[in-house]
Amino acid sequence: MNQTTLRDALPCPARPVTPLGILSEKLKKLSQSLSVGSVIDSHWIGELHHVTELANGIDDYTVECTTPESVDLANLSRATASENWDNQFRDGQTELPLEQEMLSGHVEGQFLKILVAAIGASDVLEIGMFTGYSALAIAEGLGEHGRVVACELDPYAAEFARQEFDRSKHGNKIQIEVGPASTTLQRLAGEGRSFDFVFIDADKPGYKGYLCQLIESNLLCPGALICVDNTLLQGETYCDIDRSPNGQAVADFNRFVANDSRVEQVLIPLRDGITMIRLVNRGSESGE
Repeated sequence: MNQTTLRDALPCPARPVTPLGILSEKLKKLSQSLSVGSVIDSHWIGELHHVTELANGIDDYTVECTTPESVDLANLSRATASENWDNQFRDGQTELPLEQEMLSGHVEGQFLKILVAAIGASDVLEIGMFTGYSALAIAEGLGEHGRVVACELDPYAAEFARQEFDRSKHGNKIQIEVGPASTTLQRLAGEGRSFDFVFIDADKPGYKGYLCQLIESNLLCPGALICVDNTLLQGETYCDIDRSPNGQAVADFNRFVANDSRVEQVLIPLRDGITMIRLVNRGSESGE
């Protein structure tokens, strides 16, 4: 094979075609240029403007192109933002340091709502509720007889959510369970409860245990779908930096899931990352 033929046979590097890919490529080239002492000229200033536009615009554009949240969800979001969570923790009202950023938010809420409607879910389990935005969004996507069991460790957050649910159209579909989620899961399994959709958004070190408890119990209906939130955790899971304990816990969880032959999964870069998981062959696990 001559040199020309060999060159033609080699695959060409993929051209970045996504906003994140383009942004990354431009920043990489800028970084390389600066590392060899290049001057920031008009070309690079233009490139900086472009990457800034790419980075700043994606969230707003995503919101603009997503179905608006319901009045009930908007009210819940405003109430959560208005609460002084720092004071509540200092005064001993909450058992945990909570913050409004823990709310799932509009786009992720709409994603969950459409997802449960698309798969025809009727029995949903949520592990980690906070003030109930994701639970209420999911409830809006369920049919009239659909139910959400929402686990929350903090009694103050649970009561806050209950009051918001009582003022909403679909809050009557949500059953709140206060206490350690692992204990609640054990009791639900003992009661013979099973779920076709599970959303995990709780303490990060507990992720692996919750997933194993779900898989190794009878809590999952055949074909059940599990979604796990914050699996990018602000980039700590893949950046070469000193990880926080939560970052390390999620990175370990992601690796565990990737190596677990019982499941198949996809990590979606929505908000702070959502991993969708399902069992690949539940029948063979039980010896059928």
